[in-house]
Amino acid sequence: MLLKKIQIYFESSTTDSSKLAVFRIFFGLLMFFSMIRFWSKGWIQTLYIEPKIHFKYFNFEWIQSLGNFNYLLFAICSISALLVAIGFKYRVSILVFFVSFTYIELIDKTTYLNHYYFVSIVSFLMCFLPAHHFFSVDSFRSQTIRKEIPKWSVDSIKLLLSIVYIYAGLAKINSDWLLHALPLAIWLPSKYDLPLIGNSFLQFKWVHHLMSWGGMLYDLLIPFLLIIRKTRGIAFLFVVFFHVLTRILFPIGMFPYIMIFSALIFFDASFHNKILNFFSQVLNALIGVDPLKTSVLSVPIKKGPLQMVSKYVLILFFVVQLLFPFRYLLYPGELFWNEQGYRFSWRVMLMEKKGYTNFKIMDSVTKKSFYVDNSDFLTPFQEKQMSFQPDFILEYAHYLGDHFKNQGHQNTQVFAESYVGLNGRPSRQFIDPDVDLYKEKESFKHKTWIVPLEDEIKGF
Repeated sequence: MLLKKIQIYFESSTTDSSKLAVFRIFFGLLMFFSMIRFWSKGWIQTLYIEPKIHFKYFNFEWIQSLGNFNYLLFAICSISALLVAIGFKYRVSILVFFVSFTYIELIDKTTYLNHYYFVSIVSFLMCFLPAHHFFSVDSFRSQTIRKEIPKWSVDSIKLLLSIVYIYAGLAKINSDWLLHALPLAIWLPSKYDLPLIGNSFLQFKWVHHLMSWGGMLYDLLIPFLLIIRKTRGIAFLFVVFFHVLTRILFPIGMFPYIMIFSALIFFDASFHNKILNFFSQVLNALIGVDPLKTSVLSVPIKKGPLQMVSKYVLILFFVVQLLFPFRYLLYPGELFWNEQGYRFSWRVMLMEKKGYTNFKIMDSVTKKSFYVDNSDFLTPFQEKQMSFQPDFILEYAHYLGDHFKNQGHQNTQVFAESYVGLNGRPSRQFIDPDVDLYKEKESFKHKTWIVPLEDEIKGF
């Protein structure tokens, strides 16, 4: 019975294509301006060209910086985002955007942010969605529209957003966040220079706890409030307030705007048609083209091989999205400390971690040794990230070992003297100083050379 209902849902349930058209337009425009912003701030040069080394994701070591050709890569990504927004050669454009954006993301994990990962998986998802069948250059050129599209194509976006929010909320159910308001109790008082609230409101402990509990409840409840029609309007106001406040307190780029505009997908078709009517009037005034009147032939969507493949790809996609964030359960020890399974799990702004990591190069026979000046090899941003993340430390140790071995040093060993502080705790030893990291290999296995954290952070 359940399988039959699922089959009917995939094959028969339809919805208005305006919802996906609006999502496509805003997603493409936001990504276009995000790429231009990245370019204008000089980050292509400072993050992807100037560094001597780039920290790699495990099994993606083959992804290399393209040097000055990174500008071409960003240009391709920017143009494809704009083409996605207008719906021109949509299938090709969204695929090019997904590949180029994800390639950029994989060049150096130093730049990892949850919303970069979100953009990658959303663009992958959109490769299988009919987001170009209405209000697009594609529909304009073919003189056809498909006003009805499979309901799962819109619901898949809603489900992914719900996973992001709910998993972020579950991650906040931990003793540091709820009982001690950490790390907000560290971050908020430092915002004393904000007008009106910085030197007063944000200094109070009760405010830190209120925002911690409020953030947790917001993440857990907002998908359900957006789904329910009666609470959708007030829920969207909460979305706007929450993300605007987050943007003011913590400058984290385009993520707040992405989440605000993505939440529009939960509204009814009448709301999206009003947005498209507005866009249509603007286009008609500017270039004399009214997309809503030009595409006159309405045809049903074809049930071809692509739709069948899409169904199974998306099922597998969501199985991975549901299970992958829980991989940390396979590792012993404190997640916030060893970070094994931390990335790609929607753990957003949950810890304040600072470290100092120095490296000693030793000849295993003569026992002669010397210390490395990290600034000779790393940018300040890279050194900061490396100092408290175990996989960075291991990769950098191997880079140093190879570097000095190639310079003629014999019997090379690499040891780390590392001390890290987590969420206001006193700095303590992080890496076993007696372990030769040059002999350790990166893998999915537990990193036994991380000194365990004595405290326990209870929660998910």
